[in-house]
Amino acid sequence: MSAHTDPVGAPASASTAPAEGGPGPGDASAPEFVPAPDRAEFHPAAAYTLALPSNPRPIVILGAGGIVRDAHLPAYRKAGYPVFGIYNRTVARAEALAAEFGVERVFGSVAEAVAAAPSDAVYDIALMPEQYLEVLEQLPDGAPVLIQKPLGNHLADGRAILELCRRKNLVAAVNTQLRFAPYVAAARERIARGDIGELYDLEIRVQVNTPWQMFPHVLTLDRLEINMHSVHYIDLVRSFLGNPESVAAVTVKHPAKAHANSRSDIILYYPGRQIRVVISTNHDHDYGEKYEESYIKWEGTRGAIRAQMGLLLDYPTGGEDRLEVQYDDDHAAGWQPIPFEGSWFPDAFIGSMGAVQRFVGGDVSELPTSVDDVFDTMAIVEAAYDSSAAGGIRPPYLAGGSQAGLDVDADPNVEEEERI
Repeated sequence: MSAHTDPVGAPASASTAPAEGGPGPGDASAPEFVPAPDRAEFHPAAAYTLALPSNPRPIVILGAGGIVRDAHLPAYRKAGYPVFGIYNRTVARAEALAAEFGVERVFGSVAEAVAAAPSDAVYDIALMPEQYLEVLEQLPDGAPVLIQKPLGNHLADGRAILELCRRKNLVAAVNTQLRFAPYVAAARERIARGDIGELYDLEIRVQVNTPWQMFPHVLTLDRLEINMHSVHYIDLVRSFLGNPESVAAVTVKHPAKAHANSRSDIILYYPGRQIRVVISTNHDHDYGEKYEESYIKWEGTRGAIRAQMGLLLDYPTGGEDRLEVQYDDDHAAGWQPIPFEGSWFPDAFIGSMGAVQRFVGGDVSELPTSVDDVFDTMAIVEAAYDSSAAGGIRPPYLAGGSQAGLDVDADPNVEEEERI
């Protein structure tokens, strides 16, 4: 099954077929399970199915950095999306990419690109967040636009972007493309139809050595890890479970490195649900591949699904992607592979652009990655930084004790050996 042409991720009511590799809904050996109507994970948006738009629109790419070279343009070429032209202030960079990918037009200013663009163009902004407002202001009112994540470096930036998009009536989405990674889409389909039952645990774990030096522009940011990386995982959790009620987090720098925070733990609380949601990242694990980890794991009352994100292992070369499932009533079978095609880079970018195009073209009625929706992702990012800055709850230590060692006042009448 092609991840680019066949729908995956249909709503729970769309399929009752058993899942390959284990029992599914209706299987005689599995207890009956009816997905709850109020659980978002059982009712994914139609845009998550990864079907291509029926009438692809021309794309104007604003920016010519590494992400455009490594993901946007390869994805659009693979999907057959027409690229009308590329803008970049350094025209030579745009010209090099245009030559490599067969794009006919190069522009040296946003105004020039907008003036030449067809009226039905989709604008793909792949610039730094501090440039978004200036660029968005120059787009035609009502235009469809896909904005690279994050939606600003701080929540105030995101609010300004949101307000501008509303004022100009832009059909604006954010390129939070992990939602559309092929292995996520395949997992979403199984979860939606109830294959692993009610979710009670969602864990994302990344322990790798990330070469931040490949992205010089991030090295001077006051916020790094959550803004530029864990934002993907926060957004992914929201796409399954909706907004959490509250957030707790710690995020810290490496003591021997100059850049901002590079390790985080984030806990998302969903009162009323017996579910643990944790995101744990360590980008400073420079000890070889033996104990590197990069996965998403969903556990439910009927089984579990695990996706290995190979892209982050030995980045940018990447390791193996895997998607596996194990069912509670067939532990002897162990973890079984779930078939899928493609990877996070570049294939997820097909889905994120496709969602915008399918929405403006009328193929789907909902744009799940709209700026209004992803603003809530950024609200969680902001709350995580606030939580880390505030610290946790101080334990009620014994009176007179210290946090370091609980050295309570000693009774002088007690011999040392007796105290020990």
